[in-house]
Amino acid sequence: MLRSWSIFEDPVRSAVLNLKYHRNAALGDVLAPPLAEFVRTLDWQVDLVIPVPLGKERARERGYNQIGIVAKPVATIRHWQYAPSGRTRIRETRSQVGLTAVERKANVTGAFKAEKEIVSGKRVLLMDDVATTGATISACASALLQADAKVVYALTLARALPHHGINII
Repeated sequence: MLRSWSIFEDPVRSAVLNLKYHRNAALGDVLAPPLAEFVRTLDWQVDLVIPVPLGKERARERGYNQIGIVAKPVATIRHWQYAPSGRTRIRETRSQVGLTAVERKANVTGAFKAEKEIVSGKRVLLMDDVATTGATISACASALLQADAKVVYALTLARALPHHGINII
């Protein structure tokens, strides 16, 4: 089940881009409270929160996982376990920017692995910044379910709508 807090338009679009590309880590503290409240209204029963992982190269370039900066305080506010090591990216992928929906799905298929000892039997909230085609969320959720997660909920800061096109970031 995927829900997005906002559509990918300003001011949320600017916030996401600043968080993602300009190291504006303070936005995590700004965005977390309304996201935590949004999740509360969904009445999801969650055991742990896992951010979508970056590839090693991208993590080295950025120095941080932008969605982790939001996911960790959401977990803290909601009193859920934060488990960034619950899944890993086992294969480097290209940036999804500029790829078609079919290319995006192929790009991330088989790119993630979940740690069974962390996620087995758990209700997982998977978090990412923007849902465009849903390919990344779907690939991550598949890995979590293969590792026997009880249920996977997905939450993004924003959702790209059809009129945004795929090449929006």
